[in-house]
Amino acid sequence: AIENHMKIQCKCHGVSGTCEMRTCWRAIRSFHEVGEIIKEKFDGATEVRKKNKGTKKLLVPMNPKFKPHTQEDLVYLIVSPDFCEPLPKVGIPGTHGRLCNLTSKAIDGCDLLCCGRGYRTIQRISNERCNCKFNWCCVVKCLICSVVIHEFYCL
Repeated sequence: AIENHMKIQCKCHGVSGTCEMRTCWRAIRSFHEVGEIIKEKFDGATEVRKKNKGTKKLLVPMNPKFKPHTQEDLVYLIVSPDFCEPLPKVGIPGTHGRLCNLTSKAIDGCDLLCCGRGYRTIQRISNERCNCKFNWCCVVKCLICSVVIHEFYCL
């Protein structure tokens, strides 16, 4: 699969940047590009079932309207559980009560992690060292400051 997504890179050799001689080679794409390709395949993955055809075992799409998959496609046999709700039998705790990041668009963000249920905000006060000053050789003196911290938890 990686071989099909390699790219050609070239470098010119010559005086003052001229391209008297050019060397080219095949290179693996950047980690970001490979990630995008895999994500695209994941989003287009097809649910399949096993089917016996004589002595051969085949994987065929669950939905007959879907075209047969190729060697390049991602397929799956079992639908993943809903990770939003708890399923203790299989060790899935769900996301109720989970700490989330209000500003993140990643997996830890409240929008995604809380599965559209929303979140509650808790405000707490934390005492932290602040305005620290280094005195002469080996002494650091700090004040204690109260800082308001906002935490967000999935409903």
